[in-house]
Amino acid sequence: MDLRPGSLLVASPALLDPNFVDSVVLVLEHNDEGALGVVLNRPSVVTVGAVLEVWAGLVGEPDVLFQGGPVGLDGALALALLADPADEPVGWRRCFGDLGMVDLDSPVELVDGGIAALRVYAGYAGWGTGQLEAEIAEGSWYVIDSEPSDFFRPDVESLRRDVLRRQPGELAWVSTRPADPTLN
Repeated sequence: MDLRPGSLLVASPALLDPNFVDSVVLVLEHNDEGALGVVLNRPSVVTVGAVLEVWAGLVGEPDVLFQGGPVGLDGALALALLADPADEPVGWRRCFGDLGMVDLDSPVELVDGGIAALRVYAGYAGWGTGQLEAEIAEGSWYVIDSEPSDFFRPDVESLRRDVLRRQPGELAWVSTRPADPTLN
């Protein structure tokens, strides 16, 4: 298990928590105090413009808020990809590689032009010390390396299947598992 910022947590069939069934979580922080991430494949029906009008022009398709997780649903977190790795705009903080978080209290003008992609999440997924490691050990999550194309793809409905399908060995077979194998 190589759990680090940039890893994907893909829900296994054993994970029955309705907050995470069939989810793909991008790990943004992982340290001795716990872990933080966002669910990549839970778009809402609420547009970013309806709640954060000034940021609406910078988000890609779909231009909706994503449910980042069950924690802090009354707050928003934005992820952005740098347009130029040598030029970090004010209000942007690196998580890993060229992906970072944008401070939504920053003036939009400071970020506009400095980012290539932006997505806004309501809430996040969080785990205390050792909690995520225990869930992984019990078989609730598959830990997988991410690819840059995972973060801002317009069609997130097939993200879990596509991420699993590109894995070697038996893990690729999980991508074809029906939602209810007893009906197979």
